[in-house]
Amino acid sequence: MNKNVGGYDRIGRFVIGAALVIVGIVGYVGMLRVAAGPIPQALMSLILVLIGAILLVTGYIQKCPLNSVLGMNTFKSRNR
Repeated sequence: MNKNVGGYDRIGRFVIGAALVIVGIVGYVGMLRVAAGPIPQALMSLILVLIGAILLVTGYIQKCPLNSVLGMNTFKSRNR
């Protein structure tokens, strides 16, 4: 799979991913309420950490399967 994440998309993934991981951890410890409707606190916290980790990894490796499926490419090669 070719790189398809770059520029502001990559920066956004790092910022939002880190924020979600932090909120998920703080919510799991019980310092912040993140439960939504019927979803328990611990489960919602783990979901937030998982989504944040996925965003961090896809920003770091600059490859996102969802971008490939949607036909999006924000990566600009330096050779152009």
